Amino acid sequence: FARMFVQVCLYFYCKCLWRCLKFVVRKLTGRCELQRICYNTKPGAARTMKIEASLKGSKSKRLQTSVSVHPDAIEKTIDDIMELKRINPDINPQLGVSLQACLLQIVGYRNLIAEVEKLRREPYDSENPQHEEMLLKLWKCLKPNSPLKARISKQWCEIGFQGDDPKTDFRGMGLLGLYNLVYFAEWDTEVAQQVLSDSLQPKYREVTKKELSQFSKAEWEKKKFDKAIGYSFAIVGINITDLAYNLLVSGALKTHFYNVAPEAPTLTHFQQTFCYLMHEFHKFWIEEDPLDIMEFNRVREKFHKRILKQLQNPEMALCPHFAASESLINM
Repeated sequence: FARMFVQVCLYFYCKCLWRCLKFVVRKLTGRCELQRICYNTKPGAARTMKIEASLKGSKSKRLQTSVSVHPDAIEKTIDDIMELKRINPDINPQLGVSLQACLLQIVGYRNLIAEVEKLRREPYDSENPQHEEMLLKLWKCLKPNSPLKARISKQWCEIGFQGDDPKTDFRGMGLLGLYNLVYFAEWDTEVAQQVLSDSLQPKYREVTKKELSQFSKAEWEKKKFDKAIGYSFAIVGINITDLAYNLLVSGALKTHFYNVAPEAPTLTHFQQTFCYLMHEFHKFWIEEDPLDIMEFNRVREKFHKRILKQLQNPEMALCPHFAASESLINM
């Protein structure tokens, strides 16, 4: 109880002290916190995340709710902020532009979560012609020289589905898993086909003395050929979709999106990030050199931690080569 009491007192003390400090700094500099952030921090995740934290931590309800307004209301919200903070827009024209860019990113990120969540919750429906068309497009992009003999076919295992009908494998991520796989296969076709090809290649493994002591010769002969570079391509794609989804919902991807999307991040940004994660996971899997597919969860978790660590850097852009990042330089 004493520890809790001290923590509560310390919290309120620090909160009051911080507000007093901000008041003093404003009096000395003539600028509010939002002005100081915009003028002293370069565009990108560092600036947007500071603006977001400042607005959310404000004692004003109008400022707190500004991070969740409709995109069409952002201009009016900027005017309200300038009025509330007693900032003359004629003297500070760049401030409005900077705040608008930050709010577009903040609001856009929230809307992207909603859009992605909607796709994740929508189940695959084999009676829906659009769903079926997307599934067949996935096959054509990955196996252009191998016609699909039937809709229900063991051929689906060739691209990493578990059974004759892929619809059962989309249960966890719904349409989001299919959308991501199709985007990867259609827009990054060469890489997707190479990753698929690698995933099907068995890899002979020489017996070491230590490994031979752990397995009988018969067990090793069976196990060494079971080991592959590979894994089930489609199943792993759905699994990496889950990883990307969790990074998005947890807020970890804010660093990346605020650095590559000069305005509101979109579903395309999310899908491009998925492509990057698929490519990087494939390289990571090879580097880890797992004994067999049973090590997938261990490798995935290690990869997840690696990405999270990268995203802790406010200047991090997982895939800065995207065209969307080019206009950020001139903002």
